[in-house]
Amino acid sequence: MEIASFEHRFQSGLDLMAQLPLPQARHHYDLLCASFAPPHSSDLELIDARITGVPVRHYRPARSRSGTVLYVHGGGFTIGSLDSHQGVAEGLALALEREVVSVGYRLMPETPYAAALQDCRDVFEALGPVALVGDSAGARLILDLIADVDTAPPLGLIYPLVGFPTETALGKDAPLLSRSDVISALSLIKPDAPAVNPHQPPARQLEVLAVERDPLTAPLEQALLAWRHAGAEVNYHLAADMLHGCLHARESLPEMADAWRRFCSSLSARLL
Repeated sequence: MEIASFEHRFQSGLDLMAQLPLPQARHHYDLLCASFAPPHSSDLELIDARITGVPVRHYRPARSRSGTVLYVHGGGFTIGSLDSHQGVAEGLALALEREVVSVGYRLMPETPYAAALQDCRDVFEALGPVALVGDSAGARLILDLIADVDTAPPLGLIYPLVGFPTETALGKDAPLLSRSDVISALSLIKPDAPAVNPHQPPARQLEVLAVERDPLTAPLEQALLAWRHAGAEVNYHLAADMLHGCLHARESLPEMADAWRRFCSSLSARLL
């Protein structure tokens, strides 16, 4: 698939969502994301359950190493679900050869950001995972979750929203995600987000995947420099010419597929 084809398909889906009431828009988003996912692997067992009352989905490879990985999906804090990011969680479980537990946290605006954060915290404390992985809004939830954790496990951050950058500190507008989109998302979480120094490493070991055409990449790269300077072990995987959201179509986009494989391989090596 060419990146222009992905952009057109995804943007068309977002345009349709904008015309729908929120419940229908969420369902459409689930279908849109799933339409890019690889076929389900027969080597993977999926189990829906609840942990401390929070909906989760377990992804268990037929051949699995010890230790569970906690995965938190993206979606701008208002959309996204266990279904929308099932393809991502499946790919993570297969690549890491470990059980992955995806969290179905509560969404805004029905509940405040603090509720989503508490859902993730409850599952994290119950599981004691060997690593935390999240994309976009999910990566931000991870960063805020471990703000009060003394020793965080390795983190896998995929185009995360770091800190509270001003519009001018963000990168250029890009297809599928604009600077105004980012500022709107920040305004949603700011009342409940913990005060975190974006220059302080969130963990000692980090794997970070970003895309070139994304306003979040500029402040992320500034944070990575500060984290490395403070002594964190950071591996950075940048997918050239890719867009925010390309994670869903990673197997069809060569640049994204390569960055994803490097990200997963490097994270897996940290867990040996």
